[in-house]
Amino acid sequence: MFQVLKQEGRARRGEFHTVHGVIHTPVFMNVGTAAAIKGAVSTEDLEGIRTQVELSNTYHLHVRPGDKVIKQLGGLHRFMSWDRPILTDSGGFQVFSLAGLRKIKEEGVYFNSHIDGRKIFMGPEESMQIQSNLASTIAMAFDECPSARADRTYVKNSVERTTRWLARCKKEMQRLNGMADTINKSQLLFAINQGAVYPDIRVEHAKIISEMELDGYAVGGLAVGETHEEMYHILEETIPFLPKNKPVYLMGVGTPANILESVERGVDFFDCVYPTRNGRHGHLYTNQGKINLFNAKYELDLRPIEEGCGCPACKRYSRAYIRHLLKAKEMLGMRLCVLHNLYFYNTMMEEIRDALEQGEFAAYKKQKLEGMLHE
Repeated sequence: MFQVLKQEGRARRGEFHTVHGVIHTPVFMNVGTAAAIKGAVSTEDLEGIRTQVELSNTYHLHVRPGDKVIKQLGGLHRFMSWDRPILTDSGGFQVFSLAGLRKIKEEGVYFNSHIDGRKIFMGPEESMQIQSNLASTIAMAFDECPSARADRTYVKNSVERTTRWLARCKKEMQRLNGMADTINKSQLLFAINQGAVYPDIRVEHAKIISEMELDGYAVGGLAVGETHEEMYHILEETIPFLPKNKPVYLMGVGTPANILESVERGVDFFDCVYPTRNGRHGHLYTNQGKINLFNAKYELDLRPIEEGCGCPACKRYSRAYIRHLLKAKEMLGMRLCVLHNLYFYNTMMEEIRDALEQGEFAAYKKQKLEGMLHE
């Protein structure tokens, strides 16, 4: 399933074989929460900017249009007209982000929908059933994501419950993959390591879930309030206790610098809303750091966002024109900025893989970080 091809320190270049194709790692997954990348980005666009994996959200698709509707329509791949891998997160992060709308119990979590207020219950079995209906390539286990600043006793109890939930997820996934009407009978399941900023809780949890033989392992509950240094420390302490023959996924991270630092510490999979969210606000990633197209100095700037960039925005349009579109609230402005940012991230991951192939990742990382000093 997962093959490490090259290693430099803890950084690894690998291949993850799935029913929807091979994922070359390290990889950045483009976030399409409700089965679409925000900013009017089409499936053809995603193919054009060399996206490997699209990520969608279990909770949001359950609320609208409904996972049963998507199953009737042939699953998420058919619904989106996307034939490459899809990862669905489990709804567990909404347990954290919708704190005011939920109640956590042993059986699962009671929500009020953020759209219409209706009551929703989601536990491990429900999350697996929804993700099975969506027929994603990779399903995430249902977990609780405690705040980075939660007290130790709360975190310990939460992690123990997440472990019990993982056992239920695994059992339910095996049952669902064996059913006649399941669309993707080869659906993979990733476990999620939790433990806030307590290294000993993280390590203990990593050891326990490693013995449960999942298809991959995520480190969750980071980039939720702790410092970058705390996050890197947790990765350094935790990843050595996850299986070496399975991919490691750092959830919801992050900036280009975060990705480079985390690859160095052994992470294979990433996702983050930064490139799309920042793009919609005119904040663009370049090899010289981040630029804000709303700044007046770009009003007469006929250069592309970045010289030499092969994205659809840079190949054709000037900073001045894209700035005008953004200020006029024309959707094309947002679209071009999002495409540029996603292209930048996808291209950076290719460069990382190439550097690892050549045994030059340390030199590449140093050069890239020095270039992006403003980022």
